Amino acid sequence: MTIAVDGFSSGGKSTFARAIARRLGYVFIDSGAMYRAVTLWALRHGLGGNGHGDTLDEKALIRSLGDIRVELRPDGRVWLDRDDVTGAIRSLEVSGLVSRVSSIGAVREHLVALQRAMGREGGVVMDGRDIGTVVFPEADLKIFLTADPAVRARRRYDELRAAGQDVSLDEIERNIRERDHHDQTREISPLRQASDAVVLDNSTMTLAEQMAWVEDRL
Repeated sequence: MTIAVDGFSSGGKSTFARAIARRLGYVFIDSGAMYRAVTLWALRHGLGGNGHGDTLDEKALIRSLGDIRVELRPDGRVWLDRDDVTGAIRSLEVSGLVSRVSSIGAVREHLVALQRAMGREGGVVMDGRDIGTVVFPEADLKIFLTADPAVRARRRYDELRAAGQDVSLDEIERNIRERDHHDQTREISPLRQASDAVVLDNSTMTLAEQMAWVEDRL
């Protein structure tokens, strides 16, 4: 099977999709991590401006796509070139710019091609914003994951605090709401529920409860 998990930012898609992959013995592909890694590359190379995309050098980033090496390892770690950036790609600075980077057509085309190649043989669970609508529109199971923005903000806040980052809950919720708007209104591959996707609102659900829900659909 090919399983697509789409939904809003900070909704627990990666944790949920990884658990499904583990349950089935499938390969898990975190497409969002790929966009975050490209965003981090742009920031590290001085192309990201102030972190909000106001001065993002899109042309330079597009020219550099062939030189950016993103690797998703079986243990869940994310590598950019020769660095383990698993934690770095979750920073608030990356979160503030990733929607802008992911709305660039050439970036999406480049990464979608890589994602399709990674999932061509099936036996994969991939999460993101446009997996069930663009990357794998013929996926065997499509899940659209959602949760209240305040709940998602608290989850991301707890995650970042646990990682030792000094962050503001209000700033995180503002960032999440801005990303929701941007993801839903961008011209290229906007976030939307596929017509044949099943919706899961996990605002008040534990991972175990989410897995019990999905068991009936596998």
